[in-house]
Amino acid sequence: MSVDKEQDEERHAQVAWPPVQHALDWNGPNDPANPRNFPLRSRVFSTFAVSFLAFVTTFAASIYSPGSDEVTKEFNVSEEIAVLPLCLFNAGLAAGPLIGAPISETAGRKVVFLTTPPLFALFTLGAGFSQSPASLIVCRFFAGVFAAPAVSNASATITDYTAGRYRAISMAFYYSIPTFGAMLGPLVGGFVAQGKGWRWTQWTIIFFIIAFYIPTLFTKETYKKAILQKRAKQLNIQGPPQVQRTLIQSIRYFATTLFLRPIHMLLTEPIVALVCLYISFLFGINYTFVVASPWVYKHYYDFGPTGQSLSFLGLALGTAFAALPLITIDQFLYQPRLKRFQTIASEDERFPPEHRLYPALIASFLLPAFLFGFAWSAEARLHWIVPIIFQFLTNLSSLLIYASGNLFMMDSYGPLYGASAAGAAMLSRYALSAVFPLFSLQMYRALGVGWATSLLAFCTLAMAPIPWLFWRCGERLRGRTKYETSG
Repeated sequence: MSVDKEQDEERHAQVAWPPVQHALDWNGPNDPANPRNFPLRSRVFSTFAVSFLAFVTTFAASIYSPGSDEVTKEFNVSEEIAVLPLCLFNAGLAAGPLIGAPISETAGRKVVFLTTPPLFALFTLGAGFSQSPASLIVCRFFAGVFAAPAVSNASATITDYTAGRYRAISMAFYYSIPTFGAMLGPLVGGFVAQGKGWRWTQWTIIFFIIAFYIPTLFTKETYKKAILQKRAKQLNIQGPPQVQRTLIQSIRYFATTLFLRPIHMLLTEPIVALVCLYISFLFGINYTFVVASPWVYKHYYDFGPTGQSLSFLGLALGTAFAALPLITIDQFLYQPRLKRFQTIASEDERFPPEHRLYPALIASFLLPAFLFGFAWSAEARLHWIVPIIFQFLTNLSSLLIYASGNLFMMDSYGPLYGASAAGAAMLSRYALSAVFPLFSLQMYRALGVGWATSLLAFCTLAMAPIPWLFWRCGERLRGRTKYETSG
């Protein structure tokens, strides 16, 4: 490192807040307290730290699945009861923002990362020691509730760090890493359940929580209001106005912003309704594979427990590699068009959010094709590598749609209502992922892999025109919205 560069960094580190009378906003675009002005290495480290904490959440959801057969035998319950701890964990994920968001908005992002993972670990420990199916189900539900803030808080933190222009790059990793956790969970859980029993699937989660909780201790606060309030207190100046609410008013406010408004947007906003329908169904397919994929390879290829676990490699790698095409499409399609737009547009014009849809436009009709490929290559008992490759391609294309659909929706509603739209998406996707495991295995047993997967493929084929509809009619739909869509 050159001497000049070292001196520049030293001067940057010694920047003091300018003498001002109040701390109501950043002190200009170069304010060092603004998370988007943090050093690049700090932003990269924090992005991966919060993304991998979110990874633990989805990993914890699915790692239980391979142990459900043993739970059936130990507690002498039906297969449907044994799968409830998987479903109820996801139901807890849907309910979790009701706890995380109020803490985040009043005390900041960092407090959420510090307080909720230990409670997540505590209920996971309780699940591992459960002596009845009821206690296992209850502990798994509350583990999901306290795991959920890591997911919603991570996306908000990454948004704090990243300007809209570059959001697709950082969010590509964020969308890929937690989804990878959902596919890695059954792979690891299969080996753990086979070697140590189902209880160790829960205790393994705790090791992952500790490993990925520690890096978040070294991240900085990113919530603007919390940073400005701290600045005001240190300098003894006026800070951001603090809204004084009674308990009843607080309950009413958070019920509106965290539940009623997302539900209202889900029911009345075509953009939110269609995006949530599409990406929630994709999440449901993920958890269909979590439950049914081992059965497919056991029934059609005579895989033993080890082979059934390793069959998740295709699904896991498909999500892991999805970040590469997402970033490539952003760099070679989105960014050049954005630069051209900025050279000719006036200051008050906004780059159309429809340009976020390039990955979905590419993948929308590929996804059903890959599902059909998996369905009938496994049905025909072609070499096992063929359906695994199709599962790899299925998950990769699924994540392209999922990521671009979310970014399109966030850009469409801007900072004011984008969070509510994202809340609607989180509520709907985890609700469906809680429901799909209840019938997936039975559907595959009744119809066989060919027709069961084809049914899913036909559904995705019916949804494939959705991003193309947005591409053609997005501006018209935004013009009819009841919510503010300014940037």
